[in-house]
Amino acid sequence: MSVISLENTITIAMSVKDRHASAKWFEDMLGFETLYHADEAGWSELQTKTAGVTLGLGEHTEPVPGNSVPVFGILDLDSARKALEQAGVKFDGETDVVEGMVKTATFYDPDNNALMLAEDLTGGA
Repeated sequence: MSVISLENTITIAMSVKDRHASAKWFEDMLGFETLYHADEAGWSELQTKTAGVTLGLGEHTEPVPGNSVPVFGILDLDSARKALEQAGVKFDGETDVVEGMVKTATFYDPDNNALMLAEDLTGGA
């Protein structure tokens, strides 16, 4: 049995220079649908053609190619983080919270690959 129970969602997070331009590119080239732009958080999210899989675009002045981070949906991030930490999993700093939007925590696998847990705080909006 696993230490935590994930939801049936995953967001692939990527760094980009211009979220709006990148979202348009993914729409035009791959047929993805922009779900929203959260300008205050520097984040945009698109629905891919795969159920439960979204593409998240984080805006950075100098994005580094090849830096995708799988973001796994979780119902209760605080409990999951506690369970993973008790199992010896290393986290990167504190849990980040964007009120009314999302709660995230980055952690690492044994090879130091970054992964993230995300709890939806929108109430299903």
